[in-house]
Amino acid sequence: MQVLIVESSPEIGRLWQRHLERQGMSVSLVAGQDEALQKLQTTAPDLIVLDLVLGDGSAFAIADYANYRHPDTRVIFTTNSSFFSDGSIFQHVANACAFLPKEVDPEDLTAMVEHYGKAAS
Repeated sequence: MQVLIVESSPEIGRLWQRHLERQGMSVSLVAGQDEALQKLQTTAPDLIVLDLVLGDGSAFAIADYANYRHPDTRVIFTTNSSFFSDGSIFQHVANACAFLPKEVDPEDLTAMVEHYGKAAS
């Protein structure tokens, strides 16, 4: 399974990347919109783990581009904000499949990635 992580915090991104790779997944880690869009031009990940509040760029632009370019790619959003905690993210982003707090346990994130990534395959 191929996973793209778009995460502004390098420490969190690397933690998630290492954990997913230990489960046999191929993982690319980028920090912002420009890098994510470049990746999406050349690869079709099964799933994207996407920080809702990026330091560089727009998570919505990434999700929208992924939905256009790779309609089967699903997105798990993560955030440390209470914005969209009402679940309305699913009304705004067609390829959103989950919404998790950024403090998610890496094992729980892995289970979600495995579940939704296999569903997309």
